[in-house]
Amino acid sequence: METAIINKILTLDEVVDKVKALKQAGQVIVQSHGVFDLIHPGIIKHLNHAKKLGDVLIVSVIKDKDVHRGPGRPIFPEAFRAENVASLEQVDYVCLVDNEMPFECIKMTQPDIFAKGQAAHEKDRKIHERLFKEEKKFYSDKCRIIETEGFSFSSSHIINNFLDIYPEETKNFLSDFKKKYNFSDIADKINALKDLKVLVIGDGIIDEYHYCDSLGKSSKANLVVSKYLSHEVFAGGTFAVANHLAGLCDTVQMVSLLGREDSREDFIAKNLKPNVKAKFFYRDDGPSVIKKRYIHEYLNQKLFEVCYLNDDFIGKECEAEVIDYLVSEIPKYDMVMVSNFGHGFITKDIIEAIKAHAKIFAVNAQTNAANVGYNLITRYNDPNYVCLDESELRLSAQEKHADIEQVTKKIANDVKADCLIVTLGKKGSFGVNHNSVNRTPIFSHKVVDTVGAGDAFFAYTAPCYAKGMPLDMLSFVGNAVGAIAVQIVCNKKSVEKFELLEFINTILK
Repeated sequence: METAIINKILTLDEVVDKVKALKQAGQVIVQSHGVFDLIHPGIIKHLNHAKKLGDVLIVSVIKDKDVHRGPGRPIFPEAFRAENVASLEQVDYVCLVDNEMPFECIKMTQPDIFAKGQAAHEKDRKIHERLFKEEKKFYSDKCRIIETEGFSFSSSHIINNFLDIYPEETKNFLSDFKKKYNFSDIADKINALKDLKVLVIGDGIIDEYHYCDSLGKSSKANLVVSKYLSHEVFAGGTFAVANHLAGLCDTVQMVSLLGREDSREDFIAKNLKPNVKAKFFYRDDGPSVIKKRYIHEYLNQKLFEVCYLNDDFIGKECEAEVIDYLVSEIPKYDMVMVSNFGHGFITKDIIEAIKAHAKIFAVNAQTNAANVGYNLITRYNDPNYVCLDESELRLSAQEKHADIEQVTKKIANDVKADCLIVTLGKKGSFGVNHNSVNRTPIFSHKVVDTVGAGDAFFAYTAPCYAKGMPLDMLSFVGNAVGAIAVQIVCNKKSVEKFELLEFINTILK
């Protein structure tokens, strides 16, 4: 790489310092922000215009881990994308940035002007405005937002149509799907979820990821010795479901169970979104559920897991308190979602109370190492919407090898579910309701971590069902959410609505 290009590429901290110095010298700073996967004429036009708006043009390039634009994106690794942008004459400085919180880097750099690209065609302009409106709520600062002459060429269109990133099944599916629905059809229905009032009840889980490096086999015992490096803690289980919901619906009530001693309640409260109203019940005979996973940091492989829990059902006194609360609260909500991990909170009588009082009743009954064979969907009767993965479905049906359509229909009939969707990993998803069946292929290309992806799928699709979204669109939205969720480590962040809309707009181009 040429020295002139190397000198343009800075860290974010270096850019922050550079902007302060340049502004003190009277320079007008302009910043553009994005993926910059393909440098096409539309991007050149945008950057030319941006440069004319001030004295210095800074471009922040989103790191690979935070690019959620569809399968195979980004095409080029972050180092190449930064170098490509730095090679352009009109660009003065480039930095790679995290984008877990959109526009966070712009809050840090504080340019005078944020140069926002805009699509040239009227249809794309309206979509672009819609997406930016969703993103803009994450951004607030003193700099002016100026729209440039835009992106008359679409990177996503070029990638989708000229680069072979989709399996044939996915290409054919999207071709047929686009004939039936467009982006606005789907966005309207997703935005309509805003006013839905949801109560979600279930097992909250504190997920801990402890990153290690294997040192080798012990000389005195038959075990592998690992060195601790670092750890992260996440709000998982029903806490994660509530956070996903909070990005869709303004009113979210979460009901969960904590251990009386060392409840971790302060941590949980800090990691719930502001519009999640929490109601906790407490057990004296066990801890708040904690799952510690030990992970080889460099290989990103889970080595083993230790669970801290009491999976006995809660006592009758606590159960009665929960039921009294639910009977009084459920009528205030449009839907009740049960996120059941089988860790002792959701008893048979609690299920019956929910069923008796809920307007719409959605269930996700999970199978995990702590409850295999003991937390089946067949414990439920007459749910409106059910979401399972393939192993949970087959275990409930006691059918290991039968055709998935046959098994799905059997369980939907056995539990009398109005709608049942089963996630199939690399095979996508399959859904049934009273009128139709639907198979939707996978949209993910890059998988970082599958933990929490099922919770995200359930959190998004249940409200979509409640609002009457058709089965094929419902499955499409769920698979899009899943494709974003598997790129997130555990429950480090929620899948945001603007990310979903951006992803859908991208793959439908």
